[in-house]
Amino acid sequence: MDDSTNGTGRSIDIELGGQEVITIDLDNLDPNPDDVLDLLKEGQCRVSVWTRLAGEYWRRGYLSAAERISHSAIESLTANGTTAQSPPIYALLANIQIAHAQKAPKVVLSDAREDKLTGARSKEEYYREAAQYLNAGERAAAEGGEGIGGTLAFLTRGIQQLATRSMDDAMRSFEGVLAEKPTNIVALLGKARILYARRSYPQALKLFQQVLQLNPSCVPDSRIGIGLCLWAMDHKAKAKAAWQRSLEVNPSEWAAQLLLGLESINASKTGDQTEQERAQAFLIGTKYIEKAFNANQKSAAAANALCELFLRKHNLKRALKLAERTIQFADTLSLLTEGNLRAARALHAEGSIKEATKYYTVATEGQPNHVLGAIGMAQMQMLNDEVAAAIHTLDTLIQPPNPQRSVEASVILASLRAHPRPGVSSADVAQEKLKARELFDRVTKSIELDDARANGHANSSSRASSALNDDMEMHIEIARLWQEENVERTTKAFRDAARVSEASGQADPRLLNNLGALQHMEGNLDEAQSMYEDALTKATTLSAEDGEAMSTSILYNLARVYEDSEDHAMAKGAYDKLLARHPEYVDAKIRQAQMLVSLGQPNEAHELLKEALITQSTNLNLRAFYTSFLLQHNVKGAKDFVFATLKDHERHDVYSLCAAGWILYTQSRDSRDPKMVEERKRNFQRAVEAYHKALGLDPLCAVAAQGLAIAVAEDALGMLSGQLPASAADETQLRLKNSREALDVFAKIRETLNDGSVYVNMGHCYYAREEFDRAIESYETASVKFYSGKNVPVMMCLCRSWYAKATKEQTSVAMNTALKYAQTALHLHPSDKAIMYNIAMIQQKAAELMFGLGPAKRTLKDLEWAIVQANHAQRVFGSLAADKSPFLPYNVELADQRRRYGDSMLRRADEHLTAQKEFEAEAEARLEAARQKRQEDKQRQEALERAKMEELRIEAEKLVEERRIAREQALEWTREVQMESDEEKERKEERKAKRSSKKVKVEGESGDEGGGSSELKKKRKGKLRRSGEQGGEDNEQLFSDEEMESKPTKKRGAKKRMVRDDEDQEAAGGPRKKQFKSKEYISDTDEEEMS
Repeated sequence: MDDSTNGTGRSIDIELGGQEVITIDLDNLDPNPDDVLDLLKEGQCRVSVWTRLAGEYWRRGYLSAAERISHSAIESLTANGTTAQSPPIYALLANIQIAHAQKAPKVVLSDAREDKLTGARSKEEYYREAAQYLNAGERAAAEGGEGIGGTLAFLTRGIQQLATRSMDDAMRSFEGVLAEKPTNIVALLGKARILYARRSYPQALKLFQQVLQLNPSCVPDSRIGIGLCLWAMDHKAKAKAAWQRSLEVNPSEWAAQLLLGLESINASKTGDQTEQERAQAFLIGTKYIEKAFNANQKSAAAANALCELFLRKHNLKRALKLAERTIQFADTLSLLTEGNLRAARALHAEGSIKEATKYYTVATEGQPNHVLGAIGMAQMQMLNDEVAAAIHTLDTLIQPPNPQRSVEASVILASLRAHPRPGVSSADVAQEKLKARELFDRVTKSIELDDARANGHANSSSRASSALNDDMEMHIEIARLWQEENVERTTKAFRDAARVSEASGQADPRLLNNLGALQHMEGNLDEAQSMYEDALTKATTLSAEDGEAMSTSILYNLARVYEDSEDHAMAKGAYDKLLARHPEYVDAKIRQAQMLVSLGQPNEAHELLKEALITQSTNLNLRAFYTSFLLQHNVKGAKDFVFATLKDHERHDVYSLCAAGWILYTQSRDSRDPKMVEERKRNFQRAVEAYHKALGLDPLCAVAAQGLAIAVAEDALGMLSGQLPASAADETQLRLKNSREALDVFAKIRETLNDGSVYVNMGHCYYAREEFDRAIESYETASVKFYSGKNVPVMMCLCRSWYAKATKEQTSVAMNTALKYAQTALHLHPSDKAIMYNIAMIQQKAAELMFGLGPAKRTLKDLEWAIVQANHAQRVFGSLAADKSPFLPYNVELADQRRRYGDSMLRRADEHLTAQKEFEAEAEARLEAARQKRQEDKQRQEALERAKMEELRIEAEKLVEERRIAREQALEWTREVQMESDEEKERKEERKAKRSSKKVKVEGESGDEGGGSSELKKKRKGKLRRSGEQGGEDNEQLFSDEEMESKPTKKRGAKKRMVRDDEDQEAAGGPRKKQFKSKEYISDTDEEEMS
């Protein structure tokens, strides 16, 4: 039966049996294709009719009907034995399967909670059937002898390969089509999509634009691809315009709506808009995305974007459904990861930790470097108490070989590292804190860089940096990390936290209190007071419970700063106010007692402490302070009180153990009774045991460690206990060994205990080792850094060290330094007679040292000053020897002996003065003689130099005159040569005129061969003469530049030289090739050959 298509194109005619024609209106197709199928089978229509009808059903959305028609066509063609015509049908079936795959899930979640797709076929199944149909079509074509391929087959195969991500194969298929039909729309679109996927945006853009030119109404709209390429090339305004145009042309298409919605939401995040503009942009974007999802609910991209909106609204059930939809329909890894992340976030928010962990795990396994995935996974691990695993997850994210720049991840990792974990050693904790500091430093630098970039451009800093910069907890954590290492950085972090707190509308009083404490420790009392007062004012605005707790601590700190500012009235008022609120605030009572002690009222302080002990006798801080008080005023009472504390209250109190050790050690060392040797030794042993026990309870107790180091340095259990050494050499070796061991301990203590006593003890050890320079360095550090140069014992230690150094090295400079320190100590304690004795001793020793030096090693001025000092020492010794006080810190007899020794020493003072004067007079005379001799030598040398200069001047004048004469002669010779040159020039012109006339005559005569030969000979002779003349001209040119400019004949002379070389070769009988030269005259050799 025949069939035909109506010319209008919107209907199709099917002829039945050659008599009846049935017309099918393509605009009014019945969704049920049974009647159409019966007509097509009965009419045995051509393949084009089957495909036309199937395609029309497909276009109208009746995809199942189109598939039925295609299968019926295959059956009909097979029954009629015309399977060779079936490849187009198979291609159509393959395309239908690809269309089914576009709306099918990629995977089906068996455990989906909200978006259940039980029984749905996956994309992979449809793609597999599409490949089978294509293969069947190729077999049918091969069996029919029509060959494999064709545009339709290539395009369908390319579409199937593109859908299955076989990019290289798809590219070859599309390029095969374009090689034959460069304007094929489908092939151009396919190639453009592949280039876009490969990030070749300019090339993809060019192809999308070509498609738009060829078919402006093409579906899918090429404007979508144009906008994507422009967006990737950072032409966002043009991209938006392309999508808007696409929406105008195709209002029902979902892709443009989705892209415009995402663009609007992104625009709402920029900082160059007002709050109202951002809200409006976000609302527009939300509406676009909702429309896009409603238009295509099987789109993973639209579901993913809409899921984020529901997450923000905390509509977790709807968000989870959309996330599951994204996971099941995602056909790219990035979309799959986003879907898993949003599902995990929704489950995390509702508290389903186990399920959230599963989705986070899938997301991080797919993309290990995804920042949000790693952060979410770390959060799950923290909730599961797997802190080490969380640290590993975040560390892997931001560390090489594939580091990701994420300030949020860095902050979380730093926070995890900053907190100690069970099972981690103290060394590892310190290392972790160091890494945490480095991470926080990196974060703060990144924030500062973003802020600087924002200040230089219109756009503000990134939202992440801005949010972190306003994170008060992060700044507080940074401050905690640095509080024991760097006060400046701690202060900066607390200031940043206070800034954030104030920006929120209510400053946290605790931050101001901490800042005040830092300033207090740094000695900035005024600033600390201001901060404490500000914090106290803000604490009163809080609730009663919180405000009272904060006010108590802040008021105590304020009282302390009043106390340190020596404003005792204000301090007392603050403490009284504090005790009125909290009568049992022990620390306030302790500080009041300390104030009374500093004001010289120890009895009142004692009564206050005893009153406090009545109500709080078990308070160890109070007992510790009372012990310290008794150590200053009643050592025996302190001993009893300490042992009572250890016996009745806390036998493991570290402070009491250290105090007991100090008391026992000091009493034993001060005891000099020969009958108490055993008791002394036993007390030393008990002191050492007390220190050992304290260290056992607190391995970081620097006081106990220092006590043991002192015991080692002084050999408390050996010589100090009465045990005598075998010999003096053994004593020296033992002293050096003990001091070395003690120094090692003190060096470690110095790292933890920031106190001047450590440096003083180190100085003692160095002094025992006779390393006086290092001892002086330690003492000076203690004096300057800790005691402000006002500690008398340290001053006397410096005096003793400089004295020993001067005695050892026999240097008066060191002795004078020792005297200076002793005089400074006396200035601080004017009534200390021991210091006066030491000053007199140093002055006398300085004179003795000066008398012992030879005249060459001292000066008269120094000697006179030493004698003056020695006389002063005599008066001091006389006064000290005559003192009849019952308790003196020196031996009167020794003072009298030093006075008598000084008298005998000063009797030789005149002798030393006379010898020194004579020596310096002789030295001055020798110096004057040497000076005179140097002056004479200098004058003699100057005279010789003047004579030499005169001689050189005369020679120079003579040379100038000779040069002048030579110049004049040269000028004269030049004039003569010029005149000869002019005459020669005239003669040459005459000869030239004569030759010209002869030449005219010869040409007028016979032109035979002989005549020609004669003429040539004359020419040769003439040229030879000119060659000789040229030599003369060259000589003339030595003196005349004008000749050289007017007669450029040097090159011609060179050519004649070549001619003569040729003549020499010919005379020698050697073969010679003919030469052709471009020149004015033919050479002699050429003339001979011609003849």
